[in-house]
Amino acid sequence: MSEPLQQLKGRMAQITRLGQAASLLGWDQQTYMPTGAASARSEQAATLSQLTHEMFVSAEIGDLLGRAEAESRGEDPDGDTVRMLAVLRRDYDRSTKIPADLVAEFARHGALSQEIWIRARAASDFNAFAPALEKMLDLTRRQAEHLGYKDHIYNALLDAYEPGAKHADIAAMFTDMKPHLVALTRQIADHGAPVDDAPVHGEFPIEKQKALTLQVIAALGYDLTRGRQDEATHPFCSNFSRDDVRITTRFNAGFLPQALYASLHETGHALYEQGSPAEFEGTVLAGGTSLGVHESQSRLWENLVGRSRAFSRYLFPKLQETFPGAFS
Repeated sequence: MSEPLQQLKGRMAQITRLGQAASLLGWDQQTYMPTGAASARSEQAATLSQLTHEMFVSAEIGDLLGRAEAESRGEDPDGDTVRMLAVLRRDYDRSTKIPADLVAEFARHGALSQEIWIRARAASDFNAFAPALEKMLDLTRRQAEHLGYKDHIYNALLDAYEPGAKHADIAAMFTDMKPHLVALTRQIADHGAPVDDAPVHGEFPIEKQKALTLQVIAALGYDLTRGRQDEATHPFCSNFSRDDVRITTRFNAGFLPQALYASLHETGHALYEQGSPAEFEGTVLAGGTSLGVHESQSRLWENLVGRSRAFSRYLFPKLQETFPGAFS
């Protein structure tokens, strides 16, 4: 390994770990943080995000990246080193366009908005959340303007999650899907024989649901020695390395599928992260390749597996054992 590449990987490992620490603060806010700590947490998030950003867009990183790229010319274009440098170059070029103070404000407002949203959601009061949402949209537009775009402002934002995808591609995809979905919806509505879902409504003690969901996600392969499941207002998956991948779910004592299928969905994300190669740790190659591919994994386990007849045959005896009254 050349000296520039070795130095670059060392600096990027430091930057990555700072980002992981910031993500851990975000996980804590959504799971265990006292509600009164929101203001302090927002400043912590802003400071860490700005510091990480400034370290990444530094002239030092740019110089090391350029030297490492020059020395890797002629190597296998699909090799890990060349691909890592390509992804790093893309991220570096995007990040250098965004001012550090905007990065800090985005993180600060995101942390504050989280608590506003939780309260507004509990009260079904959209107006209470609207100003925070409007400011977030404004910050997002400012970010897009700094990044620059052609044809549509969403191209600048979409590219961060699905590299190379364009607004026109997504619009065309939904245009193609729409008539088929409308026709399917009409067939269901006109069928005239609604499914009786009474068995999944009732009394399902949350502690029993917790035990059941943990049993099921472990059976799917989620390594609970390198992960855990907690509760949050909205289910999500966070990872701070391939060996610390955490999910959350949301329990409803009167409706069983909510937590069960949220757990399956987030486990799909978690399995993808836990399966990341150990040698990618601390580099931009770690974890999922894009949001679309990530979502394909969560939907795979939630829907293609979780709603299949075969999986239902596996699950049903466990439901009967856990909730004998409901499924007798």
